[in-house]
Amino acid sequence: MNKLERIEAFAGAPQRRPAGHPDVKSGRIGALLVNLGTPDATDYWSMRRYLKEFLSDRRVIETPRLIWWPILNFLVLTRRPQSSGAAYDLIWNRELDESPLRTITRSQSDKLADTLSDLDDRLVVDWAMRYGNPSIADGLQRLTAAGCERVLVVPLYPQYSAATTATVNDKVFESLMKMRWQPALRTAPAYHDDPVYIAALAASMRTALDALDFEPELVIASFHGLPQEYFDQGDPYHCHCHKTARLLREALGWDADRLMVTFQSRFGRAEWLKPYTDETVKGLAERGVKRLAVITPGFVSDCVETLEEIAEQNKEIFLEHGGEHFAALPCLNDTPEGMRVIESVVRRELSGWV
Repeated sequence: MNKLERIEAFAGAPQRRPAGHPDVKSGRIGALLVNLGTPDATDYWSMRRYLKEFLSDRRVIETPRLIWWPILNFLVLTRRPQSSGAAYDLIWNRELDESPLRTITRSQSDKLADTLSDLDDRLVVDWAMRYGNPSIADGLQRLTAAGCERVLVVPLYPQYSAATTATVNDKVFESLMKMRWQPALRTAPAYHDDPVYIAALAASMRTALDALDFEPELVIASFHGLPQEYFDQGDPYHCHCHKTARLLREALGWDADRLMVTFQSRFGRAEWLKPYTDETVKGLAERGVKRLAVITPGFVSDCVETLEEIAEQNKEIFLEHGGEHFAALPCLNDTPEGMRVIESVVRRELSGWV
């Protein structure tokens, strides 16, 4: 037996513990997929709990607490739960009584576990939400209870922003502060320009466009918005979005004016990244564009922002102002293309551990 074989034999040998030692699992490796979040239901109080957690995050709302706290509690949380609940109600998964985001993220986790089952038998895959349930803290506890001494956290955001990727990492490290036995940790970086991601977007987009009964005159790539102030302070999100769109355009072999970038889901009165999706959709219809498609490459999974805001609200805006054909193209979700992206990121970031 050579040196390497002795090391491998030792690493794979069962640990010997003294009599009476607690039954503690160890030696495993975890991968935790983390998406944005979801309410538990669409009623007022469920929506209020979810929105309060989300809008209390200082990474999301950077307004000073003395100003934001009364606005949030006396204005936003008295009105917004009803309107947000109505939007979620339109796209709710009735069969499982949950949001589509929860359904898809669970499926992504399950499919990833199946795909990586031959990579290393020590690997455990789980999933969590930054806001709502299952929480990041619960996800880490499940992994450590399963014996994971090393954990890879994968924020499911292709483009980095402090309001998305960073707040996931914040919550992970906050959870570690409460653990006596902390696992070693890695966090996956953004992958906005990853060739596997760009190729998956292009393939998914071609399939979706081929399935339409009309040919769009142009396509909008709509990304989630961000306050302009955050960009001015150095957040790279705007640059990541435009690079994704440029690489996607090149992969499709399209001219610059056939795929345009916009930003959706703005909140409050402050200036956000422009151009705004809803205003662009309205303006295109008024200028005579009759056939339009929208993709949302910043969203790994379809959710209320894609299924209700884009597919319902923006479609209505387009048709009301003269448009005739509108299509909201699906996210990568748990399709083979989407799973190839997640698998590629996880395999790369687990390098050296498995």
